Amino acid sequence: MPTIDALSHRLEEYLVPEQIARVRRAYFYAEQAHDGQRRKSGEPYVTHPLAVANILAGMHMDHQSLMAAMLHDVIEDTEIDYAGIEGQFDTSVADIVDGVSKLTHLEFETKAEAQAENFQKMVLAMAEDIRVILVKLADRLHNMRTLGAMRPDKQRRIARETLDIYAPIAARLGMRDLQVELEDLAFQSYYPMRAKRIRRAVVHARGQRKDIIEQVRESMQNRLDQEGLSGRVSGREKHLYSIYRKMKVQRKAFADIMDVFAFRVVTDSVDDCYRILGAVHNLYKPVPGCFKDYIAIPKANGYQSLHTVLFGARGMTIEVQIRTKDMDAVASQGIAEHSHYKVKGSTETALGSYNRARKWVQGLLEMQQNAGDSMEFIESVKKDLFPDEVYIFTPKGRILELPRGATPVDFAYAVHTDIGNSCVSCRINRRLAPLSEPLESGQTVEIITTPRAQPNMAWLNFVVTGKARTSIRHFLKNQQRNESIELGRRLLGQFMGNYGASLDDIDPERLAQLLQEADFRTLDDLLEDIGMGNRMAYVVARRLRPESHSDQEDQPAEQGRALAIRGAEGMVMQYARCCHPIPGDAIIGHISSGRGLVVHRTECRNIGYLRDNPEKTIYLEWSAPQDNEEEFVVGLQLEVRSQRGIIANLATAAAAVGANLLKIDSGERDGQLCSVQMELTVFNRVHLARVIRKLRGLSSVTHITRQ
Repeated sequence: MPTIDALSHRLEEYLVPEQIARVRRAYFYAEQAHDGQRRKSGEPYVTHPLAVANILAGMHMDHQSLMAAMLHDVIEDTEIDYAGIEGQFDTSVADIVDGVSKLTHLEFETKAEAQAENFQKMVLAMAEDIRVILVKLADRLHNMRTLGAMRPDKQRRIARETLDIYAPIAARLGMRDLQVELEDLAFQSYYPMRAKRIRRAVVHARGQRKDIIEQVRESMQNRLDQEGLSGRVSGREKHLYSIYRKMKVQRKAFADIMDVFAFRVVTDSVDDCYRILGAVHNLYKPVPGCFKDYIAIPKANGYQSLHTVLFGARGMTIEVQIRTKDMDAVASQGIAEHSHYKVKGSTETALGSYNRARKWVQGLLEMQQNAGDSMEFIESVKKDLFPDEVYIFTPKGRILELPRGATPVDFAYAVHTDIGNSCVSCRINRRLAPLSEPLESGQTVEIITTPRAQPNMAWLNFVVTGKARTSIRHFLKNQQRNESIELGRRLLGQFMGNYGASLDDIDPERLAQLLQEADFRTLDDLLEDIGMGNRMAYVVARRLRPESHSDQEDQPAEQGRALAIRGAEGMVMQYARCCHPIPGDAIIGHISSGRGLVVHRTECRNIGYLRDNPEKTIYLEWSAPQDNEEEFVVGLQLEVRSQRGIIANLATAAAAVGANLLKIDSGERDGQLCSVQMELTVFNRVHLARVIRKLRGLSSVTHITRQ
C-alpha cells in the first residue's frame, strides 16, 4: 500500500522541500476529511487520492496538481466546500478541485443526455485550467486499476465510458502511456473473454518470436554503432486493445498482425534521427509509400517521430519509429510532459504539445458555444477525438491538420468561422474543385469567398469536422429564427388587419399578459413561434385585437387582403411537393407545426379539407416579379408514342426553351403508348406554357397534363 512518506521521497527528485511540505499537508487534510470512509474494496478511502497523486508524480506534475489530487473528492464526499479548501490552501488548488468535482457526475448512469451535458462541463473546466483533466484522467486510471471491486454491470458501464471518452482524450492530449493502460484495462473489463484469449495468444507468440526480435534488434544496434550514431534500439510491444481493434477494423487475423515486428530508436538530436533513418534503410529495404515524417509535420497532439516500414530477413515486415529523447517523453506523457507549471524549464517539444492541447480545448469551447444542444456537441467532439489526419497547406504555406475525409468546407472553417460562412468555391492545387471533394495530404487549398454568401444546408452531408458542423448549424439556426420572426410578423400583421389594426396598435398590457401565459420573454419569441407554425396567427390576433372589436364577429381571413410572397422566402416557407405551385398560380398557405408556411395551389386536393379553416390556412398571392427570378419545380405527365430516342427528344425540347430537367421516368402503357413523368424547373406559368407548347410540337407527344 502506498504511503505519504514514500510519495514524499519520490517528489524530492523534482520538487523543493516547501512544495513537498504543502503536498503532505494536503494529504493529512484529506485523511482527516475522509475519516471513517472506505472504498468498495474495504480500504480506507484516502488510499485513492494518494494513489492518484502517485500517478501524477510519475508524470512529474507540479505541487498544486498533486495537492488537488489529494483533495479531489473532498468537496463531493465530505462537508467541506470550495471556500474551506481555498482558505486552507490557495485559489489555484481550490479551482482545480472544484473543476474535478464538477466532473464527478461524469459517471453517466443511463441517459445519453446526462453524459453529453456533463461532458460539456468537462470542456468548460478544461478551458479554465487544463490540469483539471490531467487530475481527472489520473483519477479514472486508478479507478480502472481497482475496478474489480465493482458489480459486473457497473464494471462494463465504466469500461465503455473509458473507451468512449477518457482514452480518446488522453490520446488527443498525447498521453500515450496513460491511453494504452486505460484502453487495456477497459478492454479487459468490457470483453474479459476476448482479452484473455488475445493475451494468451500474445504470450505464446512472444515466446516463439523472442530470438528473431533479438536478432533484428542487435543487427540494427550494430549498424548504428558502426556508423557512429548514438541511438538505443528497443522492441515495441503491441497492447491488447490495439491488436483487437486492428483485427476488428482491418479484418485481419491475429497471425497477420503479430507478423509485423515493431522497433523504436531513441537518439539525442533531430539530425541524428534522419541519419539513423538512412542507416536502417541501408540495412533493410524500405517498403515504398510507407514512410511518414511527423518531425517536420507533427500530429495535432504534438506527437513527433519518423515512421518507416522495412522488408526484413525471411520475408518479415519491420516497423521502426525514430525520435529524440524529448520527443519520446512527449509521446509517452504528452501534455503532462510540458513544464509550464514546473520549476525546471520547459523543452520546445513539450511546449509545442501544450500549445496544441490548449488550441484544441479552445476549439472545443467554441463548438460548445455554437452547438444547439449537448447531444449535438458530444457527437461533434467524438468525431474530433478519433482523428486520422491529413495535412493541408494554405496559399501562404501554413499547415492545418484535418481529419481524413475532410473537405474544403472543413478547411475553410478551420481557418476561420467567417471564412467558412462566406465561402462559395475553392481551388485545390490552383485548379477549381467542388467544395465536397475530400482533401489529401500535401494539397494547397485556396478558399474563394464573397460577402453575401452564406452556409448551405447541403454542406452538412459531407463535412466531417465538429467545428464545421456546429458552425453551419449555428448559422442556419440563427437564419431560421430571423426568417421565422419575419414570417410571423407578416402573418400576425395580416390577421390584425382584419380588425383594422396593425402590430403598432397592440395594447402593451394585453401583449405582456399573452407573453407571460406563453412563457415568452419578448415579442420576437412570440413571432418566431407563429412563423414556425407552432402557434396560430389567427388566434393570437384575436387575443390582441383592439377593444373596439372585442364584441364584434370576427371577419373571416379571406375577406382581408392576401399576403404577398416573393419567389424564395427562405427556410420557413416551403412549396408543397404534391402540387408544385409556381408564380402565376392561385395559391393558399397551410400553417404546418414546426415547418412554417407550406404553399399549395388552391385546387390541390391535399389542402381541400383545410381551405375554409382560417386557423390553419391563409390566402396568398405572388408579389410583383423580381429582377432575380427564382426557379420552381413543376411536374408534367405526358402520353407519347413509343419510338427510339423519345426520352432524348423530350429533354432536348425542354432545354431549348430554358427549362432545367431534373428527373424523367417512363413506363409502358397500352402497347404503343408510353406514360412519361417529367420533373423540371421553370420561372413562372408563362415559362411553363412555353415549355408545354414546345413539347406539344413533337409529333410523338399525344397528351400533356400538369401534375
